Amino acid sequence: MPIIEMHLMQGRSKEQKRKAARMVTEAVIQSLGVRPESVRILITEHSPEEFSVAGVTMGAKAESSGTADADKEIDYEES
Repeated sequence: MPIIEMHLMQGRSKEQKRKAARMVTEAVIQSLGVRPESVRILITEHSPEEFSVAGVTMGAKAESSGTADADKEIDYEES
């Protein structure tokens, strides 16, 4: 029984999470040859203060970059 754990920043819609679950399930079925009923996916969402890169929370990064709403999802990839 494959168990996939996804950690996401808050802000994705219900539809986006459902689509991700469907697509990940399909990828696991195809790559591992398992039945859909055996695939488990756990999605955990994190607020900007619960996720950090290089010791800086995403909330702090949003504040320092002047992002209007620190609770919205932040692009944390380096430029």
